[in-house]
Amino acid sequence: MKFRRKPRETVDINLASLIDVVFILLLFFVVTTTFTRETQLRVDLPEAVSGSPSDDQGAKQLDIAISADGVFSVNNQLLPRNDLQSLMEALQKESGGDTGLPLSISADGKTQHQAVITAMDAAGKLGFSHLRMTTVEAQATP
Repeated sequence: MKFRRKPRETVDINLASLIDVVFILLLFFVVTTTFTRETQLRVDLPEAVSGSPSDDQGAKQLDIAISADGVFSVNNQLLPRNDLQSLMEALQKESGGDTGLPLSISADGKTQHQAVITAMDAAGKLGFSHLRMTTVEAQATP
């Protein structure tokens, strides 16, 4: 019995063909790549038209006011809870189911963004389509 190992053959890696393939791929990408000069994206922003206050006289409108503390009021009536469900119920009650009424959301300048998002979410879930956003700058207290 022969227990001697046979000598292993040495493995040679030929890098010349690998370099050729990489060079061909690099040349392909350089030739087929086109560069364009785009400095900015085109974004279509909504437009706002300012009307005089006399345009809305006689028309019913819903107003949501949000204080700096995040307290909601609908048509100058404070809500007992400051959550989405109570805001939706108050909007449904005040509008009488008419989602075509203009809805104005005015927030204090120091209101947290989440309170404004909650008001927008309530308006969206109820299907209000005429939405106006206003911000009142916070008054300095003496």
